[in-house]
Amino acid sequence: MSSSTELSVQLITECKRSSNSGTLYKYNDNLVRQLSREIRVLDRDLTALLSSVSHLPANEIPHPELCALTMIQTTIERDKRCLLAYHQFRMSMLKDMYWAVGGALPHVLNDPDVRGKLSPHEVDFMREYARITMEYRSDLSDVVDITMGIITPPKDIHALVIVVRDCGVVTTELGAIDFQKGQRYLVRRADIEHLILQGYLEEV
Repeated sequence: MSSSTELSVQLITECKRSSNSGTLYKYNDNLVRQLSREIRVLDRDLTALLSSVSHLPANEIPHPELCALTMIQTTIERDKRCLLAYHQFRMSMLKDMYWAVGGALPHVLNDPDVRGKLSPHEVDFMREYARITMEYRSDLSDVVDITMGIITPPKDIHALVIVVRDCGVVTTELGAIDFQKGQRYLVRRADIEHLILQGYLEEV
């Protein structure tokens, strides 16, 4: 049981380091697999021990066996919580990254630094999360764009922006605009808010 305790502590410690640094660490597949195996072993031990005392009334189970049952069950439950906390923490970080770029999933998954840190299941989660979000977004498209992430309402419907990364031709209220790096444009904020979030434009 000491081995599983150390493994679960390592997972939670990794979450704390990741939270403190604001950096997504590579998915620790090896540690997750080890802890999952430890839980299965403990579960088999628990089943075997329960079977050995199943013929006894609950109040007649010998004290050593009762202590062992309690310890094993407590360890299993704690380790499962640690596994769930680890994955929930990573999912929260991935969702924050998704919203930070205005819901542009390719900007997250096409970044080799980020993609190399994800497990296949996390990639599937991100794709499904984006699909559900876009489905919900389409129902509100005539009212509000939920990917804009605006905290303070803008004072002007237009924004003066400078292009910091080439993003090609974008269709706006004024027509098609070829946003070229280094150039400034006065455009309707609603047309380019997503480009600001994705880091193509900066408001001057």
